[in-house]
Amino acid sequence: MGEAREVMDRLTEALTTHPDIKAVGELYAQDAVAYTPDEGEIHGRDNIVEYWRQMTEAVPGARFESLHSYEAGDTAIDEGIFSGRNTGPIQLPTGESLPATQKDVRIRGVDIATVKDGRIVDYRLYFDEMEFLGQLGLLPDETP
Repeated sequence: MGEAREVMDRLTEALTTHPDIKAVGELYAQDAVAYTPDEGEIHGRDNIVEYWRQMTEAVPGARFESLHSYEAGDTAIDEGIFSGRNTGPIQLPTGESLPATQKDVRIRGVDIATVKDGRIVDYRLYFDEMEFLGQLGLLPDETP
């Protein structure tokens, strides 16, 4: 196992089994960039950590079921299922928050992390945001 795979596995552990935001921060470079479907491009470790803090508070008991794990050079790729119950507030990009829905979510996604000198410098997260919002009951009802 190479450095990229080790760092990605530590990130997954820090975000799920026992959420540890401090450990998450230690895994990202100060000038890291993350790309997410819900927040877009996020610059800097502190902003990325804040994104993960909000996610772990919204779904504090999250689990990640790995379907495929890869490593190519300095990049680790995970495909899996993120699941849990929304028991905390959901932060919106506008700064507003929605109360917890108490609904379960189960979303398939892909994470890609490029690692240099033991820290993530480029992180990409892909999941179907509409499916996520739909499972939470946050999409308007369809009209016939």
